[in-house]
Amino acid sequence: MKISRRDLGKMALASLPLSKAFGARMINSKIDGVQIGAITYSFNRIASPDPEAIIRAYVDVGLGEAELTSDHCEALAGAPEAPAFVRYGGSARKGGGRPQPTPEQQAERQAAMEKLAHWRASATAETWKGVRKKFNDAGIEVALLCYNMQDRMKDEDIEYGFAMAKGLGAKAITTSTTLTMAKRIAPIADKHKMMVGYHGHDATNDPNQTATLESYDTLMAYGKYNAINLDIGHFTAAGYDAVAFIKQHHDKITNLHVKDRKKNHGPNVAVWGTGDTPIKEVMQLMKSEKYGFPANLELEYPIPEGSDIIAEAKKCFAYVKSCLA
Repeated sequence: MKISRRDLGKMALASLPLSKAFGARMINSKIDGVQIGAITYSFNRIASPDPEAIIRAYVDVGLGEAELTSDHCEALAGAPEAPAFVRYGGSARKGGGRPQPTPEQQAERQAAMEKLAHWRASATAETWKGVRKKFNDAGIEVALLCYNMQDRMKDEDIEYGFAMAKGLGAKAITTSTTLTMAKRIAPIADKHKMMVGYHGHDATNDPNQTATLESYDTLMAYGKYNAINLDIGHFTAAGYDAVAFIKQHHDKITNLHVKDRKKNHGPNVAVWGTGDTPIKEVMQLMKSEKYGFPANLELEYPIPEGSDIIAEAKKCFAYVKSCLA
């Protein structure tokens, strides 16, 4: 039987995974040129004990871009799970505060941390490529790694985050940290030539936090790869104009976090569009100026009774899409 070139092409395509054979296999959540995604932190409620549920959530909601938090990345790579009191710091006491761990819990914590440290030391680029493949096979791009770097970290801990990001093929790292750490991170980011987007909050009374306009200027001045992960909800709560800031600093923004908060350090609101955050104005600016960075949903408000995180994510995604109409 004679086989034509066309038949050979069909056979070749049939032998490939759909994600490789057809570009359309990737979920398209780019609306009018604006890439909408989410940070996996939004799905913390369903991540344990099944981190794969996060990937299913993106598919269900229809989001094709992920900002992957490092704890979810490690869980998806098979890292040993720490005891609950290690992950969450124990159960809160009435009146606030945390109970002191028992000697047995302290020993268990130490053993768990040593086990995790050993696992991390054995991680390679292939470890993280495997995680990326899980997302890609579901039609999702891992664009960013969220790796929160704390002051107590050693330089090798910082390097670990950059190795994870490179293995994932992420375009940049995002992080919530202090200005003290931003100064330490800057030369390492320069060495790796990888952008680090510092996540802002509204703690304007703390000079070591990314919160005031001056703090953004300070961290950017530390190095050419120090950039901004602008949370437009926190930025609004701090009393600033997100639209004006994005216009001025768009070339130093890795991504946005989209949420709706009230001014004057007010709360997150569950019904987007009822707070003070100019979500529509920001989306229209991104659309008109064709900025290349993504706008990632970050759901932090309490889930209303009778709903769930998937339904809430769909609702928030629908609102953002309406802002781009």
